[in-house]
Formats: sequence, structure tokens, C-alpha cells
Amino acid sequence: MSKPKQAQGCQPMLRRTFLFLMGLALARVLADYFSVVQNRDNFLTLAGQLWQKSLAFLSNKQSNQIPQLLPNNPIVNSEKTNQPLPSNPIVKSLKKSPAVQQSQSPIIKRSANAGKPVEISSKTVAGASFYLTTIDLADPEIYITIGLANDAALANNSQVTRGDEPFENMVARYRAAVVANGTFFGKDDQKSVLGNMVAAGKFLKYSRWENYGTTLGIKAGNQLEMVTARTQGKPDWSQHWFSLTCGPRLVKEGKVWLSPLSEGFKDSHVLGVGSRTAIGFPASRDKLFLVTFLDSLSLEAEANVMRAIGCFEAMNLDGGASVGLAHQGKIVLPAGRNLTNVLVVYDKEYPAPAQLKQSWERFQKGDRPTPDKSVFFD
Repeated sequence: MSKPKQAQGCQPMLRRTFLFLMGLALARVLADYFSVVQNRDNFLTLAGQLWQKSLAFLSNKQSNQIPQLLPNNPIVNSEKTNQPLPSNPIVKSLKKSPAVQQSQSPIIKRSANAGKPVEISSKTVAGASFYLTTIDLADPEIYITIGLANDAALANNSQVTRGDEPFENMVARYRAAVVANGTFFGKDDQKSVLGNMVAAGKFLKYSRWENYGTTLGIKAGNQLEMVTARTQGKPDWSQHWFSLTCGPRLVKEGKVWLSPLSEGFKDSHVLGVGSRTAIGFPASRDKLFLVTFLDSLSLEAEANVMRAIGCFEAMNLDGGASVGLAHQGKIVLPAGRNLTNVLVVYDKEYPAPAQLKQSWERFQKGDRPTPDKSVFFD
């Protein structure tokens, strides 16, 4: 073989040998680097941020193509529409809140005046019938929290579970002005709830990896925020006195906003037509609107209704057989299955427990929830 041909034959072998040795060296460096827990966490955090930014770009592109008015969205009549509300109070229609962007949620001070009972009205908007619960955050006797099945101290998660419980049992135990279904939970034996959860300034569930759905948070001074993790970044749960994650998001800054796939929702029961519950707030951010629908409807139809009643921000809650509503101890809509968590609202006539009021006062003075690493980090 001539010398030029021998040289040409050696070059590929040398390159392969060089790349092999470089690969071994790189593998050794990476093995040493990732052997440190903090380095692994930093890498995963960075990867998560890059993933969220990618999803945000795709979600924004997708949301720009979503029609804002969908008059032909399916609304299916339900047997529940024939169930009357106790004493059936009807209130005046809510005025639409102006779509004004606010960089920071205003502090809503509690009034010095005597509290009022929580208002519930039956309404029909855009062909959809529903019960509207108005929660006035300025009311000195209004407190909202989360009730757990079987009076559990922690929400069901990958490590601990207390199962589920009949809705009527939870209504009887919490003795509140309003009790309604909360967030999604698994169908397996563990029945883990979706997302991180804070109630009375205490973590009921926490995982540093949570990045699904949309979170409704109440911060100090009754400041409201709604954050979609994969498009806006994770909320700071340590600043929440109350925090519930569900979704998909329905309204953002006064406009219909739907991107359930980017939030991590794939279940056909969520994406299709079904019984629904939603929660949101107006641009003034001084109250919460809890809407319990009496008809089966699509996410688009649900979003249009929430926007029509004046929501500046709104998100979907658990639905289907989980939909349940109780007012002043009387069950208005019975849930079709056992639940793991419920929203609980207290008022003047059904006052909050002393410990709930005390936790609110401590939170206003600077106390903040801190997750226990041995229990919540997974």
C-alpha cells in the first residue's frame, strides 16, 4: 500500500479513537458533576425553565388562533337544572369588569362593617344555567379554605393518602356557608390531588416538580393571582395563604384564553363536553366568583360564560361526577362520587373556626408556609 493511502486510512481511525477518548472523559466529568445533589437540582431547574419557555412560545402562538366568541359551543341540558336552590335568591346581573391590566394585585382591606351572608344566585347566560356564588373578600367574616376527606392533615399525594369521602359527610363536618368540589384527583387507590395546595397558610401538598395546570392564590392583604405554570412560570406558593391548582385556564386579562394541552391536560373528560365548575375574579380583584354549572358544556362555552359575568381571570375546577354544591348546610347539588377535597367558605352566619381566623392574622403579620422536605419533596 502506498504511503498516501496508508495515511488516509489512519486518519478516520485516529478521529474515532480521539472521539472515543473524549466521550469517556466527558462521561467521567458528567458523572462526577451529577453525583452532587445540588448540581442535579440546578440542571433540572434550568431544563424545566427552558421547557416552560418553549411551551409558552407555542402556547402564545396557539392562543392567538383561538376564536374569542363561540356562540355555537355545545351546551347540553342536564337533569340537575330542575333542582331548586334553597330559598332561591335572585340577585341583579353583574356588570362586566373593565379589562384593565394590573401589574400588581391591589390589597383588599377587610371592611369594619358587619359581615354579610355569602350570596348565591341562579342565573342563565349564553344558554347556560348555573349557580353563582359571590365571595366578597372585603367582608370581615369571609374566609375561604380547603377541606380534606376524612379530616386529613395532608392532601393525598404520592407518599400518603386518606382516600375519599362522601360529599354529604364533608358538608356536615365543616358547617360552612358554602361547600363545593375542588380540584382533580387520581382514580387509583392513592387518589392524589392535582397540584400543590395551601390552606390557612399551611402546605397541604407540595412537590418541587409540580408544573401542571393553573393556580389560584390568595396572598397577604387578600391579593389575588392566577398563574399558569407552563406559560408564566411556577407561582411562589410560599406567599399564598390559600392556593389551589386546577385548570385549564379559561380567561386571562379579560379575554378567553384556552390552551389545555400546553397546561398538561389530556383527559377526554376534561377536553370534551361535561358537567363543570369554575372560579374566577373581576379586574377589581375584590371578590371571587364560584360558578356551578347545571348544564354539560365545552371548555369554550364555559370560558365565554365566565368572561360574560365579568371575570378578568378564571379557571376550570373539577367536574363530571365530582360537581357538588351545598349552601348553609343544605345540599343543592349532590356529588355523584366521593371526593378528596372541597372548597369551604365561611361567612357571618356560618363563622369560621377560631384557628382559621388566627392563622389569617398570623399570615398578615409575616408568617409564611414552609414545606417539610421529609414529607413534601419528591
